[in-house]
Amino acid sequence: MSGHSKWSQIKRQKGVNDVKRGAVFTKMGREISVAARAGGGDQDGNFRLRLAVERARALNMPLDTIKRAIEKATGGGEGEQFEEIIYEGYGPGGVAIIVETATDNRNRTAAEVRSILTKAGGQLAGSGSVAWQFEQRGVISLAPGGDADELTLIAIDAGADDVDSSGEQVEVYTRPTELEAVRRGIEAAGVKIESAELAMTPKNTVELDEGKARQALRLVELLEDQDDVQRVTANFEIPEALLAEFGG
Repeated sequence: MSGHSKWSQIKRQKGVNDVKRGAVFTKMGREISVAARAGGGDQDGNFRLRLAVERARALNMPLDTIKRAIEKATGGGEGEQFEEIIYEGYGPGGVAIIVETATDNRNRTAAEVRSILTKAGGQLAGSGSVAWQFEQRGVISLAPGGDADELTLIAIDAGADDVDSSGEQVEVYTRPTELEAVRRGIEAAGVKIESAELAMTPKNTVELDEGKARQALRLVELLEDQDDVQRVTANFEIPEALLAEFGG
């Protein structure tokens, strides 16, 4: 899982810039809308919505904005209705890419995702072409600091499937249905959690030379900058030499 830890490192650093330019609020609003539409507006009965709201609040998204997004999705207000669509593709070096979107116009989104992939040396693939190389898991990022071995034991005791302590912070992996229980167990042990979410993670990663990795990272960045794209996951290892450059 070292590849996912590196992705997380880049996304945390990139997220600071996203918050500054307000882009993250638009994407979080859509994520809340999709979750509320799929499972209802009650956070107690809609685990996915609760996760989305907690992420939004951690990013200081205004409570009124969160409330409006839920109301619009559940029929309490006027506005766009977003649907969740997942695209699959290949990037430079043949890496597999999953693009998760929330859109009110699937034709527009498909055309723009295809265009970005093509211009950056990749291509859109058919449904199921690369999805088998990924699996959905619960991902819990623990706040930096503390003894990695001790944190690992706490996570395992809480029911974690896997723990990665090789990066700058410990990441905990769970079955999708166990995310909430594991998170509560870790918090009960007094450990601070930075984030918890359901995410697609690669089953295996591929190594690229620095040139191809640079192209692939640029493709991911271009996709994530598209308004309809919620998150992008790819299955390549990020060379250490590029982490600081793309994560700064």
